[in-house]
Amino acid sequence: MAQAKKPTIMVIPSDAYCSRHGYTTEWVDENGNVNVVSDISNIFKQDDIEDLRLVISELSQIMAERGFPLKDLEQTLKSIQQETVEMSLLESSSSGAYITESMLDRVKRTAKADIIIDLDYTVNHKGPQRFVSYNMRGLDAYTNKVIAANSGVGNPSTTAPVNLLLEEAVLNYMDSFCAQLMSHFEDMANNGREIVVKFRVWDNADIDLETEFDFEGDYLELTDIISYWMEDNAVNHAPTRTNATSTYLVFEQVRIPLYKERNGRQSALDARGFMNGIRSYLKKEPFMIESKIYERGLGEVWIILGEK
Repeated sequence: MAQAKKPTIMVIPSDAYCSRHGYTTEWVDENGNVNVVSDISNIFKQDDIEDLRLVISELSQIMAERGFPLKDLEQTLKSIQQETVEMSLLESSSSGAYITESMLDRVKRTAKADIIIDLDYTVNHKGPQRFVSYNMRGLDAYTNKVIAANSGVGNPSTTAPVNLLLEEAVLNYMDSFCAQLMSHFEDMANNGREIVVKFRVWDNADIDLETEFDFEGDYLELTDIISYWMEDNAVNHAPTRTNATSTYLVFEQVRIPLYKERNGRQSALDARGFMNGIRSYLKKEPFMIESKIYERGLGEVWIILGEK
């Protein structure tokens, strides 16, 4: 049963940690605004990163001892850096906004972990002794919603390495922290995980979202036909349509199953796999609409209508 499974975990340094240590990058959006975001792409190539590597390894081991499958951040970053085909930039015909994907979104999309443990820690000094203060949050990798949180301060030591200082600080709280993670995962198993779906239209397409089709004995706009499909196939049958124009359609709080049956066994279902259903549906009569799927991280999918 899906409920017997445990969520896959990945430990990632928090934005606060990255900012404090200078692991950031800047990018300019279409309005000319400069944005500073965390950049973990080369974090393990730095000379002073051994403590972070030990801390992530220690926390991952603590989770592994409690039966949680793990995704390794360092290996995921290596996989991303070995990719030979880079992501193309796509432009929306309705807003002119470029699709951007942060390194963290790429990490999530590549690793496909269910839950991110967002870790911040500081090594403090008290005379010759050191101690760790920490803050960790469990985040739903698809929605970035906080589902568990804990912070604290460990006991000082003159000899213990930083990973053992962290272990001593967090160990008493891990059972309740893990219980919160499991509670959220069990809710997803029963009610589906949450994603956002956005439909756009290529500027050279011969249809838009207001184009009408003969549908179940009536003529309906494509927006309404898509809405019916989303309602029929979402776990909760009640996705929230938050924006609708002739070239732009947004659904939030779309609940999709964690797993699908394939060849007599369960396999994980992600946002792209779920939305392939409507892509195939729209390719058939009477629509005959080609479309392209673009994944923005794990929890957001764009379907761009008009061509692949």
